[in-house]
Amino acid sequence: MRLLSRAVRSAVGLRESSRRHFWGWLNAVFNKVDYERIKAVGPDRAAAEWLLRCGAKVRFQGFERWHQDYNGLPTGPLGRYKIQAIDATESCIMYRGFDHLDGLKHLEEMKFNKCIYIEDACLERLSSIENLQESLYMMEVVSCGNVTDKGLIALHRLKNLEYLFLSDLPGITDKQKTVERLQTALPRLEVELDLE
Repeated sequence: MRLLSRAVRSAVGLRESSRRHFWGWLNAVFNKVDYERIKAVGPDRAAAEWLLRCGAKVRFQGFERWHQDYNGLPTGPLGRYKIQAIDATESCIMYRGFDHLDGLKHLEEMKFNKCIYIEDACLERLSSIENLQESLYMMEVVSCGNVTDKGLIALHRLKNLEYLFLSDLPGITDKQKTVERLQTALPRLEVELDLE
């Protein structure tokens, strides 16, 4: 009986491991960048499709409501709808898909909340995008376990960043020094911390 029990636990464990591997693979597929699609429909539409495919929400300029239904994206002439805000809460966006952000010129707000794939490289990539250095003024990073001081310090390149909310980031080891470095580089930046 003990041998049977051990065999069952082993089989269940393998199935769980395979399931995690499958979802990781599927998430990577959702994040693949299709440069032809970006050319065909424009950067805002392509980015919105990527974000919604990965479980995030977007808000377009001139709209109050958030769009989260891929099939409910507004249609119309190319370039009519510009992404103003992204809420990536519990989404599967990852570094691989960040090339979608390159053409966004009107993005003002970004929320990373419980994003298991967001890491330092993502924040470094985000802050290196020239359009976002000019437009992004509000950001939240909450419960992203792979973010460290290095990733947050990279945000100093976002010249117009005025508000940064940080919470539940176990990878932050020297919050005081990190915040000081950010505020020295960005004097208008208000940082709200909940890192206890």
